Amino acid sequence: MPLGIYISVPFCRTKCSYCNFASDVFSRAVFERYVDRVCADIGRAPQVAAEMGGQIERAVDSIYLGGGTPTVLEAGQLERIFHAVRSQFEVKPDAEVTVECAPGTLTPAVVESLLRCGVNRVSLGVQSFVDREAAAVGRLHTRATVLEDVARLRAAGIANINIDLIAGLPHQTAESWEFSLAETIATGAGHASVYMLEVDEDSRLGRELLAGGTRYHAHFVPDEQALADFYLKACEQLASAGIAQYEISNFAREGFESRHNLKYWTRQPYFGFGVDAHSMLAVAREGHDSSGADGENKIEGGFTSCDIEAVRFASVDSLEKYVGGAAWQRTSVSRREAIEECFFLGLRLTQGIRLQELTEKFGENAVENARASISQLVEDRLMEHCGDHVCLTSRGRLLSNEVFERFILVDEIVR
Repeated sequence: MPLGIYISVPFCRTKCSYCNFASDVFSRAVFERYVDRVCADIGRAPQVAAEMGGQIERAVDSIYLGGGTPTVLEAGQLERIFHAVRSQFEVKPDAEVTVECAPGTLTPAVVESLLRCGVNRVSLGVQSFVDREAAAVGRLHTRATVLEDVARLRAAGIANINIDLIAGLPHQTAESWEFSLAETIATGAGHASVYMLEVDEDSRLGRELLAGGTRYHAHFVPDEQALADFYLKACEQLASAGIAQYEISNFAREGFESRHNLKYWTRQPYFGFGVDAHSMLAVAREGHDSSGADGENKIEGGFTSCDIEAVRFASVDSLEKYVGGAAWQRTSVSRREAIEECFFLGLRLTQGIRLQELTEKFGENAVENARASISQLVEDRLMEHCGDHVCLTSRGRLLSNEVFERFILVDEIVR
Protein backbone atom coordinates (compact mmCIF):
# COMPACT_ATOMS: atom_id res chain seq x y z
CA MET A 1 0.00 0.00 0.00
CA PRO A 2 1.53 3.39 -0.98
CA LEU A 3 2.81 5.60 1.82
CA GLY A 4 1.66 9.08 2.79
CA ILE A 5 4.36 11.59 3.74
CA TYR A 6 3.69 14.42 6.24
CA ILE A 7 6.23 17.17 6.84
CA SER A 8 5.78 19.65 9.67
CA VAL A 9 6.99 23.24 9.23
CA PRO A 10 6.37 24.90 12.62
CA PHE A 11 7.15 28.49 11.59
CA CYS A 12 4.59 31.30 11.45
CA ARG A 13 4.60 35.03 10.71
CA THR A 14 2.48 35.50 13.82
CA LYS A 15 0.99 33.17 16.44
CA CYS A 16 -2.80 33.20 16.22
CA SER A 17 -4.58 33.41 19.57
CA TYR A 18 -6.62 30.23 18.97
CA CYS A 19 -3.66 28.09 17.84
CA ASN A 20 -2.81 25.04 19.95
CA PHE A 21 -0.29 23.50 17.55
CA ALA A 22 3.46 23.13 18.06
CA SER A 23 4.17 26.20 15.92
CA ASP A 24 5.34 29.72 16.67
CA VAL A 25 7.28 32.75 15.44
CA PHE A 26 11.00 31.97 15.25
CA SER A 27 14.07 33.73 13.92
CA ARG A 28 14.79 32.88 10.30
CA ALA A 29 18.28 31.90 11.47
CA VAL A 30 16.92 28.55 12.66
CA PHE A 31 15.15 27.73 9.39
CA GLU A 32 18.22 26.28 7.69
CA ARG A 33 19.12 24.10 10.67
CA TYR A 34 15.55 22.83 10.76
CA VAL A 35 15.52 21.97 7.06
CA ASP A 36 18.87 20.20 7.52
CA ARG A 37 17.38 17.96 10.24
CA VAL A 38 14.19 17.25 8.27
CA CYS A 39 16.15 16.29 5.15
CA ALA A 40 18.48 14.11 7.21
CA ASP A 41 15.49 12.30 8.76
CA ILE A 42 13.96 11.74 5.34
CA GLY A 43 17.27 10.32 4.14
CA ARG A 44 17.39 7.81 6.96
CA ALA A 45 13.68 6.92 6.89
CA PRO A 46 14.27 3.20 6.18
CA GLN A 47 16.63 2.99 9.17
CA VAL A 48 14.16 4.81 11.43
CA ALA A 49 11.34 2.51 10.33
CA ALA A 50 13.48 -0.54 11.11
CA GLU A 51 14.40 0.85 14.54
CA MET A 52 10.72 1.46 15.27
CA GLY A 53 9.77 -2.04 14.09
CA GLY A 54 7.69 -0.76 11.19
CA GLN A 55 7.33 -1.84 7.60
CA ILE A 56 8.05 0.99 5.15
CA GLU A 57 6.97 1.32 1.54
CA ARG A 58 8.99 3.26 -1.02
CA ALA A 59 5.95 4.13 -3.16
CA VAL A 60 4.31 7.41 -2.11
CA ASP A 61 0.95 8.72 -3.34
CA SER A 62 0.46 11.73 -1.03
CA ILE A 63 2.73 14.41 0.40
CA TYR A 64 1.48 17.04 2.83
CA LEU A 65 3.46 20.03 4.15
CA GLY A 66 1.64 21.43 7.17
CA GLY A 67 2.38 23.87 9.93
CA GLY A 68 2.71 26.52 10.84
CA THR A 69 3.11 28.18 7.52
CA PRO A 70 5.43 26.23 5.19
CA THR A 71 5.50 29.13 2.72
CA VAL A 72 7.53 31.27 5.14
CA LEU A 73 10.52 29.13 4.14
CA GLU A 74 12.79 30.33 1.37
CA ALA A 75 12.09 28.84 -2.06
CA GLY A 76 15.39 26.97 -1.96
CA GLN A 77 14.55 25.45 1.42
CA LEU A 78 11.18 24.20 0.20
CA GLU A 79 12.82 22.70 -2.84
CA ARG A 80 15.46 20.96 -0.72
CA ILE A 81 12.72 19.23 1.28
CA PHE A 82 10.93 18.00 -1.83
CA HIS A 83 14.20 16.87 -3.39
CA ALA A 84 14.95 14.84 -0.25
CA VAL A 85 11.54 13.14 -0.47
CA ARG A 86 11.90 12.32 -4.15
CA SER A 87 15.44 11.04 -3.61
CA GLN A 88 14.38 8.58 -0.91
CA PHE A 89 10.90 7.59 -2.10
CA GLU A 90 9.20 6.74 -5.40
CA VAL A 91 6.59 9.49 -5.69
CA LYS A 92 3.80 8.36 -8.01
CA PRO A 93 3.14 10.58 -11.04
CA ASP A 94 -0.45 11.19 -9.89
CA ALA A 95 0.46 11.78 -6.22
CA GLU A 96 -1.50 14.41 -4.32
CA VAL A 97 1.01 17.05 -3.15
CA THR A 98 -0.44 19.57 -0.68
CA VAL A 99 1.09 22.61 0.99
CA GLU A 100 -0.67 24.64 3.69
CA CYS A 101 -0.40 28.37 3.05
CA ALA A 102 -1.38 31.46 5.00
CA PRO A 103 -3.13 33.96 2.76
CA GLY A 104 -0.74 36.74 1.88
CA THR A 105 2.36 34.53 1.68
CA LEU A 106 1.77 33.36 -1.89
CA THR A 107 4.05 35.74 -3.75
CA PRO A 108 4.71 34.99 -7.44
CA ALA A 109 8.12 33.62 -6.44
CA VAL A 110 6.57 31.26 -3.87
CA VAL A 111 3.97 30.02 -6.38
CA GLU A 112 6.74 29.36 -8.93
CA SER A 113 8.64 27.40 -6.26
CA LEU A 114 5.54 25.33 -5.43
CA LEU A 115 5.16 24.45 -9.10
CA ARG A 116 8.81 23.39 -9.34
CA CYS A 117 8.23 21.16 -6.31
CA GLY A 118 5.28 19.45 -8.00
CA VAL A 119 2.63 20.91 -5.67
CA ASN A 120 -0.87 20.39 -7.08
CA ARG A 121 -3.03 21.18 -4.04
CA VAL A 122 -2.99 24.17 -1.66
CA SER A 123 -4.79 24.50 1.66
CA LEU A 124 -5.48 28.13 2.59
CA GLY A 125 -5.85 28.96 6.29
CA VAL A 126 -8.60 31.52 5.79
CA GLN A 127 -10.60 30.85 9.02
CA SER A 128 -12.94 33.77 8.24
CA PHE A 129 -13.78 35.99 5.26
CA VAL A 130 -14.83 38.75 7.68
CA ASP A 131 -11.84 41.03 8.19
CA ARG A 132 -12.79 41.97 11.75
CA GLU A 133 -12.98 38.33 12.84
CA ALA A 134 -9.68 37.41 11.19
CA ALA A 135 -7.89 40.38 12.77
CA ALA A 136 -9.32 39.61 16.22
CA VAL A 137 -7.42 36.30 16.37
CA GLY A 138 -4.19 37.58 14.84
CA ARG A 139 -4.63 36.66 11.17
CA LEU A 140 -2.75 39.08 8.90
CA HIS A 141 -4.89 38.74 5.78
CA THR A 142 -8.11 40.28 4.54
CA ARG A 143 -10.88 38.90 2.37
CA ALA A 144 -9.34 40.66 -0.63
CA THR A 145 -6.00 38.93 0.04
CA VAL A 146 -7.66 35.51 -0.04
CA LEU A 147 -9.43 36.20 -3.31
CA GLU A 148 -6.17 37.43 -4.88
CA ASP A 149 -4.38 34.25 -3.74
CA VAL A 150 -7.09 32.00 -5.16
CA ALA A 151 -6.88 33.80 -8.49
CA ARG A 152 -3.06 33.60 -8.49
CA LEU A 153 -3.12 29.85 -7.79
CA ARG A 154 -5.66 29.20 -10.53
CA ALA A 155 -3.68 31.26 -13.03
CA ALA A 156 -0.63 29.14 -12.19
CA GLY A 157 -2.55 25.92 -12.81
CA ILE A 158 -3.18 24.89 -9.18
CA ALA A 159 -6.96 24.48 -9.14
CA ASN A 160 -7.23 21.98 -6.25
CA ILE A 161 -7.77 24.40 -3.36
CA ASN A 162 -8.98 23.88 0.20
CA ILE A 163 -10.43 26.66 2.36
CA ASP A 164 -10.13 26.30 6.14
CA LEU A 165 -12.84 27.92 8.27
CA ILE A 166 -13.27 28.07 12.06
CA ALA A 167 -16.69 28.24 13.67
CA GLY A 168 -16.73 30.12 16.97
CA LEU A 169 -14.27 32.95 16.43
CA PRO A 170 -14.69 36.13 18.49
CA HIS A 171 -17.35 38.50 17.08
CA GLN A 172 -18.77 35.77 14.83
CA THR A 173 -22.54 35.86 14.33
CA ALA A 174 -24.99 33.73 12.37
CA GLU A 175 -24.97 36.36 9.62
CA SER A 176 -21.18 36.69 9.44
CA TRP A 177 -20.78 32.89 9.45
CA GLU A 178 -23.20 32.57 6.54
CA PHE A 179 -21.16 35.23 4.72
CA SER A 180 -17.92 33.23 5.17
CA LEU A 181 -19.65 30.10 3.90
CA ALA A 182 -21.06 31.95 0.90
CA GLU A 183 -17.64 33.40 0.09
CA THR A 184 -16.06 29.95 0.36
CA ILE A 185 -18.59 28.59 -2.13
CA ALA A 186 -18.11 31.56 -4.44
CA THR A 187 -14.36 30.93 -4.74
CA GLY A 188 -15.18 27.63 -6.46
CA ALA A 189 -12.79 25.80 -4.15
CA GLY A 190 -13.11 22.04 -4.44
CA HIS A 191 -12.65 21.40 -0.72
CA ALA A 192 -13.57 23.07 2.57
CA SER A 193 -12.63 22.20 6.15
CA VAL A 194 -14.84 23.45 8.98
CA TYR A 195 -13.39 23.28 12.48
CA MET A 196 -15.03 24.16 15.77
CA LEU A 197 -13.03 26.53 17.98
CA GLU A 198 -11.11 24.40 20.48
CA VAL A 199 -11.05 25.63 24.06
CA ASP A 200 -8.11 24.23 26.00
CA GLU A 201 -4.98 25.26 27.89
CA ASP A 202 -2.79 24.99 24.79
CA SER A 203 -3.83 28.30 23.23
CA ARG A 204 -3.89 31.86 24.58
CA LEU A 205 -7.55 32.31 23.65
CA GLY A 206 -8.44 28.96 25.19
CA ARG A 207 -6.74 29.80 28.48
CA GLU A 208 -8.48 33.17 28.59
CA LEU A 209 -11.88 31.58 27.95
CA LEU A 210 -11.32 29.02 30.70
CA ALA A 211 -10.32 31.82 33.07
CA GLY A 212 -13.40 33.87 32.19
CA GLY A 213 -11.27 36.79 31.03
CA THR A 214 -11.57 39.36 28.26
CA ARG A 215 -8.15 39.36 26.59
CA TYR A 216 -7.93 38.22 22.96
CA HIS A 217 -11.61 39.20 22.54
CA ALA A 218 -12.56 36.12 24.60
CA HIS A 219 -15.81 37.71 25.82
CA PHE A 220 -16.99 37.93 22.20
CA VAL A 221 -16.71 34.19 21.53
CA PRO A 222 -20.11 32.66 20.63
CA ASP A 223 -21.61 30.16 23.07
CA GLU A 224 -21.78 26.38 22.55
CA GLN A 225 -25.30 26.43 21.13
CA ALA A 226 -24.25 29.01 18.54
CA LEU A 227 -21.27 26.81 17.57
CA ALA A 228 -23.57 23.84 17.07
CA ASP A 229 -25.88 25.99 14.94
CA PHE A 230 -22.91 27.25 12.88
CA TYR A 231 -21.74 23.70 12.23
CA LEU A 232 -25.17 22.51 11.12
CA LYS A 233 -25.52 25.58 8.91
CA ALA A 234 -22.18 24.76 7.27
CA CYS A 235 -23.32 21.20 6.54
CA GLU A 236 -26.53 22.49 4.99
CA GLN A 237 -25.12 25.43 3.01
CA LEU A 238 -22.11 23.57 1.60
CA ALA A 239 -24.21 20.55 0.64
CA SER A 240 -26.67 22.76 -1.23
CA ALA A 241 -23.71 24.03 -3.30
CA GLY A 242 -22.52 20.53 -4.19
CA ILE A 243 -19.76 20.43 -1.57
CA ALA A 244 -20.67 17.21 0.22
CA GLN A 245 -19.61 16.27 3.72
CA TYR A 246 -17.39 13.18 3.69
CA GLU A 247 -15.87 13.51 7.18
CA ILE A 248 -16.86 15.28 10.39
CA SER A 249 -14.90 18.44 9.52
CA ASN A 250 -14.34 18.02 5.78
CA PHE A 251 -16.42 18.74 2.68
CA ALA A 252 -15.58 18.32 -0.99
CA ARG A 253 -16.90 18.53 -4.49
CA GLU A 254 -16.84 15.14 -6.22
CA GLY A 255 -13.27 13.99 -6.79
CA PHE A 256 -11.67 16.60 -4.50
CA GLU A 257 -11.58 14.63 -1.23
CA SER A 258 -8.20 14.88 0.54
CA ARG A 259 -6.31 11.72 -0.34
CA HIS A 260 -3.75 12.37 2.39
CA ASN A 261 -6.22 12.87 5.23
CA LEU A 262 -8.17 9.79 4.15
CA LYS A 263 -5.03 7.81 5.00
CA TYR A 264 -5.41 8.86 8.64
CA TRP A 265 -9.08 7.97 8.88
CA THR A 266 -8.73 4.62 7.10
CA ARG A 267 -5.51 3.66 8.92
CA GLN A 268 -3.27 3.54 5.87
CA PRO A 269 0.50 3.92 6.46
CA TYR A 270 2.04 7.38 6.76
CA PHE A 271 5.43 8.73 7.80
CA GLY A 272 5.83 12.14 9.47
CA PHE A 273 8.95 14.30 9.55
CA GLY A 274 9.66 17.45 11.56
CA VAL A 275 8.57 18.84 14.93
CA ASP A 276 5.65 16.97 16.52
CA ALA A 277 5.19 14.82 13.40
CA HIS A 278 3.45 11.47 13.83
CA SER A 279 3.76 8.23 11.87
CA MET A 280 1.94 4.92 11.64
CA LEU A 281 3.35 1.85 9.90
CA ALA A 282 2.32 -1.78 9.75
CA VAL A 283 4.44 -3.85 12.09
CA ALA A 284 7.41 -5.63 10.53
CA ARG A 285 6.89 -9.18 11.77
CA GLU A 286 10.46 -10.24 11.04
CA GLY A 287 11.71 -7.58 13.41
CA HIS A 288 9.61 -8.78 16.35
CA ASP A 289 9.55 -12.56 16.13
CA SER A 290 12.26 -14.38 18.06
CA SER A 291 13.13 -17.87 19.17
CA GLY A 292 11.29 -17.94 22.48
CA ALA A 293 9.93 -21.18 23.89
CA ASP A 294 6.49 -20.47 22.43
CA GLY A 295 7.80 -18.87 19.24
CA GLU A 296 6.71 -15.40 20.37
CA ASN A 297 8.69 -12.47 21.70
CA LYS A 298 7.36 -10.56 24.69
CA ILE A 299 7.46 -6.81 24.07
CA GLU A 300 6.19 -3.71 25.85
CA GLY A 301 2.87 -3.80 27.64
CA GLY A 302 3.06 -7.56 28.11
CA PHE A 303 1.97 -8.13 24.51
CA THR A 304 3.49 -10.78 22.28
CA SER A 305 4.64 -10.06 18.73
CA CYS A 306 1.44 -11.63 17.37
CA ASP A 307 -0.65 -9.16 19.40
CA ILE A 308 0.89 -6.11 17.70
CA GLU A 309 -0.85 -4.82 14.58
CA ALA A 310 1.01 -1.53 13.93
CA VAL A 311 3.57 0.87 15.34
CA ARG A 312 3.10 4.57 15.93
CA PHE A 313 5.99 6.93 16.59
CA ALA A 314 6.41 10.67 16.89
CA SER A 315 9.10 13.31 17.06
CA VAL A 316 9.47 15.70 19.97
CA ASP A 317 7.20 18.79 20.03
CA SER A 318 10.01 21.22 20.91
CA LEU A 319 11.87 22.94 18.06
CA GLU A 320 15.05 23.26 20.12
CA LYS A 321 15.04 19.59 21.11
CA TYR A 322 14.16 18.45 17.61
CA VAL A 323 16.97 20.39 15.96
CA GLY A 324 19.24 19.13 18.74
CA GLY A 325 18.65 15.54 17.65
CA ALA A 326 15.98 14.28 20.09
CA ALA A 327 14.95 10.66 19.54
CA TRP A 328 11.60 9.40 18.22
CA GLN A 329 9.04 8.10 20.71
CA ARG A 330 7.46 4.75 19.79
CA THR A 331 4.16 3.11 20.75
CA SER A 332 2.97 -0.36 19.77
CA VAL A 333 -0.65 -0.68 18.63
CA SER A 334 -2.20 -3.94 19.80
CA ARG A 335 -4.93 -5.70 17.85
CA ARG A 336 -7.47 -4.50 20.40
CA GLU A 337 -6.29 -0.89 20.05
CA ALA A 338 -6.34 -1.25 16.25
CA ILE A 339 -10.00 -2.28 16.42
CA GLU A 340 -10.78 0.72 18.62
CA GLU A 341 -9.03 2.97 16.11
CA CYS A 342 -11.02 1.46 13.25
CA PHE A 343 -14.19 2.52 15.04
CA PHE A 344 -13.34 6.03 16.17
CA LEU A 345 -11.39 6.94 13.02
CA GLY A 346 -13.71 5.20 10.56
CA LEU A 347 -16.81 6.71 12.14
CA ARG A 348 -15.43 10.17 11.37
CA LEU A 349 -16.23 9.42 7.73
CA THR A 350 -19.76 10.10 6.51
CA GLN A 351 -19.89 6.65 4.91
CA GLY A 352 -19.06 5.10 8.29
CA ILE A 353 -17.68 1.60 8.78
CA ARG A 354 -18.45 -1.60 6.95
CA LEU A 355 -18.67 -4.13 9.77
CA GLN A 356 -18.00 -7.06 7.46
CA GLU A 357 -14.57 -5.60 6.65
CA LEU A 358 -13.71 -5.48 10.35
CA THR A 359 -14.83 -9.09 10.74
CA GLU A 360 -12.72 -10.18 7.78
CA LYS A 361 -9.63 -8.42 9.12
CA PHE A 362 -9.89 -9.04 12.87
CA GLY A 363 -12.35 -11.91 13.32
CA GLU A 364 -15.92 -12.25 14.61
CA ASN A 365 -15.15 -10.90 18.09
CA ALA A 366 -14.06 -7.54 16.67
CA VAL A 367 -17.67 -6.72 15.86
CA GLU A 368 -19.47 -8.87 18.44
CA ASN A 369 -17.75 -7.03 21.29
CA ALA A 370 -19.12 -3.75 19.94
CA ARG A 371 -22.70 -4.89 19.20
CA ALA A 372 -24.12 -3.61 22.48
CA SER A 373 -22.54 -0.17 22.03
CA ILE A 374 -23.80 0.05 18.44
CA SER A 375 -27.35 -0.91 19.45
CA GLN A 376 -27.41 1.67 22.25
CA LEU A 377 -26.03 4.42 20.01
CA VAL A 378 -28.63 3.63 17.34
CA GLU A 379 -31.34 3.80 20.01
CA ASP A 380 -29.91 7.16 21.16
CA ARG A 381 -30.05 8.39 17.55
CA LEU A 382 -26.30 8.99 17.47
CA MET A 383 -25.69 6.23 14.93
CA GLU A 384 -27.66 4.57 12.16
CA HIS A 385 -27.35 1.68 9.73
CA CYS A 386 -26.49 2.87 6.21
CA GLY A 387 -26.81 -0.21 4.01
CA ASP A 388 -24.05 -2.55 5.12
CA HIS A 389 -22.33 0.27 7.04
CA VAL A 390 -22.88 1.91 10.41
CA CYS A 391 -22.42 5.67 10.49
CA LEU A 392 -23.00 8.72 12.65
CA THR A 393 -26.20 10.74 12.44
CA SER A 394 -26.07 14.54 12.27
CA ARG A 395 -26.51 14.60 16.05
CA GLY A 396 -23.83 11.95 16.40
CA ARG A 397 -21.34 14.12 14.53
CA LEU A 398 -21.98 16.95 16.98
CA LEU A 399 -21.41 14.56 19.90
CA SER A 400 -18.72 12.46 18.22
CA ASN A 401 -16.35 12.33 21.19
CA GLU A 402 -19.11 10.83 23.31
CA VAL A 403 -19.72 8.22 20.61
CA PHE A 404 -16.05 7.32 20.25
CA GLU A 405 -15.67 6.70 23.98
CA ARG A 406 -18.21 3.85 23.69
CA PHE A 407 -15.78 1.88 21.53
CA ILE A 408 -12.92 1.70 23.99
CA LEU A 409 -12.99 -2.06 24.45
CA VAL A 410 -12.59 -3.61 27.88
CA ASP A 411 -12.63 -7.26 26.81
CA GLU A 412 -9.63 -9.49 26.38
CA ILE A 413 -7.37 -8.86 23.41
CA VAL A 414 -9.09 -9.97 20.22
CA ARG A 415 -6.99 -12.65 18.54
